[in-house]
Amino acid sequence: MKKLLLWFLPVSLLSHMSQAQDKWDLKRCVNYTLANNISIKQADVQARLSKLTYDQSRLMQIPTVGVGGGAGLNSGRSQNPNSFTLSTITYLYNSFSLQSSVQLFNFFSLRNNIQANRYTWEAALATSEKTKNDISLNVANAYLQVLLANEQAEAAMAKLKLSQSQLEITRKQVKAGTLPELNAAELESQVAQDSANFINLAGTMQLNVLNLKAYMGLDAGTPFEVATPPVDEIPVEKLSDVQPEAVYAMALINQPQQKADALQISSARSSVKANKGAMYPNVTLSGSLSSSYVNSSFEAPQYYTFVDTIGRVVGSNVKVVSDQGVGVSGYTKVKALPYFRQLDQNFSQTVGLNVSIPIFNQGVQRTNYARSKLNLRNAELQRDQDNLTLKNNIYQAYTAAMTALQKYEANKISVAASGKSADFAQKRYGVGMLNTVDLLVNQNNYFNAKINLLSSQYDYVFKMKVLEFYKGLGIKLSKE
Repeated sequence: MKKLLLWFLPVSLLSHMSQAQDKWDLKRCVNYTLANNISIKQADVQARLSKLTYDQSRLMQIPTVGVGGGAGLNSGRSQNPNSFTLSTITYLYNSFSLQSSVQLFNFFSLRNNIQANRYTWEAALATSEKTKNDISLNVANAYLQVLLANEQAEAAMAKLKLSQSQLEITRKQVKAGTLPELNAAELESQVAQDSANFINLAGTMQLNVLNLKAYMGLDAGTPFEVATPPVDEIPVEKLSDVQPEAVYAMALINQPQQKADALQISSARSSVKANKGAMYPNVTLSGSLSSSYVNSSFEAPQYYTFVDTIGRVVGSNVKVVSDQGVGVSGYTKVKALPYFRQLDQNFSQTVGLNVSIPIFNQGVQRTNYARSKLNLRNAELQRDQDNLTLKNNIYQAYTAAMTALQKYEANKISVAASGKSADFAQKRYGVGMLNTVDLLVNQNNYFNAKINLLSSQYDYVFKMKVLEFYKGLGIKLSKE
């Protein structure tokens, strides 16, 4: 049963790994990542928020306009809106107003603030682009790790099949009496070891696939198989074409982090100018239109004149009057004017020019001005730090690529030498001139040399892709 398991399990794993399904190349993986990765989406949201701030600051240039209206019931002793006398009355009122104001001059504080917000928005776009580039580079690395694990698993499977074939031949020889049972037992142990090695590498490949899916934002349960381009066909720049100083000079121009730093410095400079302008007078033009209606009646003063009788004529009883009239004052009740007529009569307009001169405001504006200058200095230091980090990363990537190339060339020599040794050992074993242990040692050395060659080759390819990325060539595994 154990022997059957050693045969069946690797074969079933290989069958599962090679099931026919839609394959993903690097370009498709990167495109899916750019559309679905959560970190990229968050960076895009931050850029949109910066755009809203920029748009809102631009709208600060246009006049403000507000419309108001109200209605209510007033009761008690108050000033009569029609007669302007104090009285105890109850009346309904209704009012309308339109106000507008616009800044005429503020020593360019508003304009510089708009510029600062525009640079901040553009810096957020550059930061979003950097996030895309960083994650795309991680996807490329994870993709190459999947390819490496896949080739290692295939090499392990080939090694396992070879051990199984040798075991079958040895068993026949043992059965014929030409070899001792010990040879078969040793080969059975080797088959078990090769099977375990294949299972381990197959599991590593599945873990690498899950890691790639995580970067892509792809559901872990989604069927997924990468397209496997031959590693020898992956285009790679010559090491002489990616000298660190030349790559660094191009990276300063092409890398989004450096673009973002330059934009942040420009934003900080505009903020300094905006805060300086805020310390000077601000001129504002304002105006309003208004009208009102009340339904209360009121008593209007009225003056009456009449002739005073001072006597009568004896006999005829005719009235004798004064030659001067007598005046008497009084009040008469006046009803409220109609609604639209009253709105027309109460219509009023105002316009004004306002000058605001900051004299003392607890040092808020001067503190903001000083803080903005420090923010500018901090942005400049951040640029210097990012440039230094970039240069160190490029030199490290170049050194790592050069080391990986040397290691790859050494492993090619090792594979060639161990391959010859394994071939000779197989021939000597076939004629009985070599024991099983020595045969297995030679075969294992050859297998390990091939695994090391694959690892060093993929390591070299990725290190070169990092340098190409810094150079501004993007990430590609084909000649398209």
